[in-house]
Amino acid sequence: MRIYQFLLLPTANWPLPTEICQLSLPLTMNFSKTALQKETFYKTSCSGGKGGQNVNKVSSKVELLFSVNDSALFTEEEKQLLNEKLQARFNKDGYVQVICDEERSQYLNKEKALERLVGLLTRSLHKPKIRKATKPSKKAKAERLENKKMQSVKKDGRKKNFDI
Repeated sequence: MRIYQFLLLPTANWPLPTEICQLSLPLTMNFSKTALQKETFYKTSCSGGKGGQNVNKVSSKVELLFSVNDSALFTEEEKQLLNEKLQARFNKDGYVQVICDEERSQYLNKEKALERLVGLLTRSLHKPKIRKATKPSKKAKAERLENKKMQSVKKDGRKKNFDI
């Protein structure tokens, strides 16, 4: 059983998988891909696109369905957060739906769909760092006013003198 640990960086758009998480951020998520796979189920259908006659014979398109509310992997707080952030991804039955039909084999599409679900869940559980309001320093204020004065002098020098 392999456990994935994700390191969430505030500037990264995607969590980076790491072996050891050592960062000052308090958020590291530990859930195994196999445990997640036990709580998902798949629907398969015929896929369009490349594959020739294989497309007509094999059901390679995979639709992964995952119920956040029925999951035992997350706490109530995490479920509430996932419900808020993934509200647009729920289908009418209340399942998170991930569709993959990029590959020609059903197995590869299942793997890709599961990877997308893992990424989706980790990004949804990420709590951004709270911004602390700060005031500009005295030096910064003085520099700003000095720049304004210099700009004003530059503009005044460009004016034509019509008093002659």
